[in-house]
Amino acid sequence: MEDTIARIQNLSHRYSKDWAVKDISFSIQNRGILGLLGSNGAGKSTTMNILCGVINQTQGEVYIDNINVRENPVEAKKLIGFLPQKAPLHLELTVDEYLTHCAHMRSIPKSEIKDALELAKAKCGISHFSKRVLKNLSGGYQQRVGLAQAIIHNPKLVVLDEPTNGLDPNQILEVRKLIREIAEDRAVILSTHILSEVQATCDNIVMIEHGEIVFADTLYAFNNYIEPNTLVMEVDLPPTAEDLYAIPGVTDVYFITKNKIRLQFSTGPDITKTVIQASMVHGWALSEIYLEKSSLDGIFAQLSKKHPVPAGKPAQELINQ
Repeated sequence: MEDTIARIQNLSHRYSKDWAVKDISFSIQNRGILGLLGSNGAGKSTTMNILCGVINQTQGEVYIDNINVRENPVEAKKLIGFLPQKAPLHLELTVDEYLTHCAHMRSIPKSEIKDALELAKAKCGISHFSKRVLKNLSGGYQQRVGLAQAIIHNPKLVVLDEPTNGLDPNQILEVRKLIREIAEDRAVILSTHILSEVQATCDNIVMIEHGEIVFADTLYAFNNYIEPNTLVMEVDLPPTAEDLYAIPGVTDVYFITKNKIRLQFSTGPDITKTVIQASMVHGWALSEIYLEKSSLDGIFAQLSKKHPVPAGKPAQELINQ
């Protein structure tokens, strides 16, 4: 497909007897950021390593710009920039020395190395540190150098494995902004287990759990994947937990505060009307009510086959007191 830079088809890989990934398929568009999401041990790094030709898969095929990675690894790797979870820096070198070394490794012609260095440094905001020894840079700037080596040969696809891991909040914001800028004229695939990272940077998501794809769609679809099943109400004259459990469809009650209550329900959004009617009948003096949109954490947990408990004090505890 013309708008696709990479295709992963029926990919499976196992270490000894254990399958790390099992029959996964997805594609990566020419522009923008694809988030490869999953908990630790889900199979993300294995997928990234196969995509970049670091290891050969047990089954399936990977294509970069229609080049089979296993059959033509050198040609495929020319199109890929890779930043592993731990940036492969030579800390005793200066920024220029290190990036020059990377340019030679990427077979950039000698006459083009200077321009390639300057462009990569400018893109990553490290031009003023050209002569600085890498070990004397902060973690955030070391990560920028890592990103610079990943784009120095102007690849069509940049693969980033946990790119903000270990950075402080300010450094995370800076690196996120940089990644979005890099993705303006090429494809980026970003592997992470951090939901906020996906929300802040990605356009599309592929979620892997236990080596299998459990979700593949846009970030918008991910945010709206699960229908709301909780609502929050605030009242001046709070009802008892028994009164709330008596409302048809209510399955659980959580007292956030004395007057603010979260209701979990099993029926559709019409539950809001039912609660309003109950408040009018019983005189609870309802001041606010709204459906809660599923949080990214809640969606992640449900897709991962885990079941989070809503915040607040379970009403059953109050009943038993």
